[in-house]
Amino acid sequence: MKIEELGPRNREIEMNFKVVSIGEENEVVSKRDGSSHKFAEAVVGDETATIIMTLWDDDIGNLEEGKTYKLENGYTTLFRSSLRLNSGRYGKIEEVEEEIEVNSDNDMSEKEFRREYRRRY
Repeated sequence: MKIEELGPRNREIEMNFKVVSIGEENEVVSKRDGSSHKFAEAVVGDETATIIMTLWDDDIGNLEEGKTYKLENGYTTLFRSSLRLNSGRYGKIEEVEEEIEVNSDNDMSEKEFRREYRRRY
């Protein structure tokens, strides 16, 4: 799958991407269990587009700017109507030897998506 093909609620995403930049590391406390977690946002891309990828805990230190990785079992979410790529608990990221020329002109996270709510009766 290519980045420009992503949309809200995609699951089981497999793709290669290059890390363009990694933002500042932050910390958040889980409302569920009170545990503390680190997170950062990275801009990743391929030849079709770029997207913001949310990195959690160990994934932050495992990725480096300028390197290429393969994502298996990723998914997308909407954060403030902006598309985000995630690896999540069940995703896997590993470094690969592939050169990718990133298309920075097509930023998928800048496009606004509407969140669709399902009614529960």
